[in-house]
Amino acid sequence: MSKKVALVTGGARGIGLGIVHAFAEAGYAVMIGDLGAGAADWNYQLADAGALQRAVAAESGQAEVDACELDVTNEASCQQAVAATLERFGQLDVLVNNAGIVDSGPISEFSEAAWDRIFAVNTKGIFLMSKAALDALKASEAPAIVNTASIAGKEGHANMSAYCGSKFAAIGVTQSLSAELAPFGITVNAICPGIVGTAMWLDHLMPSNTTDEAQKNRNFQEVMAQQIPLGRPQTVEDMGQAALYVANARNVTGIALTVAGGIIKY
Repeated sequence: MSKKVALVTGGARGIGLGIVHAFAEAGYAVMIGDLGAGAADWNYQLADAGALQRAVAAESGQAEVDACELDVTNEASCQQAVAATLERFGQLDVLVNNAGIVDSGPISEFSEAAWDRIFAVNTKGIFLMSKAALDALKASEAPAIVNTASIAGKEGHANMSAYCGSKFAAIGVTQSLSAELAPFGITVNAICPGIVGTAMWLDHLMPSNTTDEAQKNRNFQEVMAQQIPLGRPQTVEDMGQAALYVANARNVTGIALTVAGGIIKY
């Protein structure tokens, strides 16, 4: 293929779908990896088989897009997703480790199972996917790994120990892999979203009393307009632009790029 190929984990909804759209619009062929029929129960809805199908349908008019079921906590599933990408498109140039989940609560009441699941998806998933994709990326002329971290990976918050810890770890893994993989020409960067109106925020971190989706979004917009210096929440399109930038910046590696509308995190 003459065009480049990206594999986006957690790509069926939210930030992941915004990243898929940005890469597809830029001319990439894209494989969307997400839970599908294997979606587990969580405190907000995760991507099911219908979400995978809708994601492909939304992008297929302008780009070569396909999807595969993927559990980033399972090594065999990660290997199968890379194999499916190579079988479908013949190469892999960019791996976007976007899959992530959140839960919150005081440490005294937080369950071990929830802690383990958050680290398994948000941190171990980067390890397993990067390992599975390494040989394919080494064969690319412009290889890149992009990890979705968070501004919560730069500053801890009360009742968010598991999530913040997993995102701090994601940034650490990013920095370490950037040094390790530099001799192969593989850039490794992270994007750090600020406050994006996805299910994580609307259904868990900032739940609303209303069940009307339009009103819920209006409430969210109003609150964020007061809290964010640029006066609006971040969008999935913002994250897609950031991921596309670091994937193509050939002399940028090891950074954790904050995309938060002026919220400053170091």
